This record gives sequence, structure tokens and C-alpha cells, in this order.
Amino acid sequence: MTTVMVCDDAPLTREVMMRRIGSLPGVTRVCGAASGEELLAKYATEQPALTLTDLRMPGMGGLDAVKRLLALRPNAQIMMMTLAEDIDGVARALAYGAKGYVMKDSTREELAVALAPFIGEAMPRSGGAGRPGVAATLTARELEVLRGMSQGHSNAEIGAELYLTEDTIKTHARRLFRKLDASDRAHAVAIAYRTGLIS
Repeated sequence: MTTVMVCDDAPLTREVMMRRIGSLPGVTRVCGAASGEELLAKYATEQPALTLTDLRMPGMGGLDAVKRLLALRPNAQIMMMTLAEDIDGVARALAYGAKGYVMKDSTREELAVALAPFIGEAMPRSGGAGRPGVAATLTARELEVLRGMSQGHSNAEIGAELYLTEDTIKTHARRLFRKLDASDRAHAVAIAYRTGLIS
């Protein structure tokens, strides 16, 4: 029996995500929580195979909930949910031990691919989850740019630090996105943490 918990303070978002996830092969039950406090309170009784939580919530936010839950349950499988690119939040969550992130507007197919490792169902890949074999081909400069992204620096700030123009940084960024099969900066950072490219 595979239970998934969805934590979001916005009722509509929570309901939509629960409905989409509940329709995936391998998911037998979906439960919800409206806050980080409720997530922690429900976790022991629900014992979900996977927990998805919003990054930013009033009160105990997703980041604090991840940190506290993993301190109590080191084997908990947690993924973050975000509505917009949030490089700093994603990087911090991954550093705490989250397994990755999904966008709140993800389609059912995108959720199926992202959640497959946790719900025990092999789904066809449609890209966007990173290709570790390709990750090994990043150049030293691309890795430096990626590390700058993981620290929340803009292209201009990374360029200033590496004594390169902003356009050059953009070129390196496009190349590393392609090699990692990443859709944006936050996705690239998530893949880098997940595959051990940066820590």
C-alpha cells in the first residue's frame, strides 16, 4: 500500500495535487496537510511512502518541516513543491535531505515521471529528470557556473566572480542545461545536488 502525503496551505492547490497524484499507478492513498505543523503531527500515523510539501508556508514552512521531519525520521522520502523558480529554497531543501522538487502546475505525466522512484511504478521517461551519465561531461567552468547558481547568484554576479562577461555565463548555462537535461536554473541545481555534482 503506497500512501502519499501532500502538504500545502492553499486548499485548492492541495486538492488539485492530491487528485493528480491519487490517479497515478502505484498510489493507493493520498492524504493532505495544511501546514508544516500538521505534516509532522500526521506523519507518524499516516506513514507515507512519499511526502510532498510546499516550500513557503505561513508558520512552519516546508524547509523547517523537512529539517525537523528528517531529524526524527532520517529515511523519510520528501520532495518539495514550488510555484515559481526558487533556487535558494530548492538548494536548501536538498541540503537538508529532500529528494527533489516538482512544480505545482506539473501535469499528471510530469508527476508520474518525477514520483516513479518513490511509488514503485516504472513510468516512461519524457526527459527533464536529469541524465547522470551526461552530467559527468560538464567542464570545470560549467561546474563553477553551476555552483554559483546553487548559491543563488545572478549571471552577472557569477561573471564578476569568474572574470567573465554575463553573455559568456549565459552560454555556459545553456550548455550545462542541455547536458543535464534541465529546464531551468532551479532544475539544474536540483539535479546537481541529487547526482552529487555539488554538495
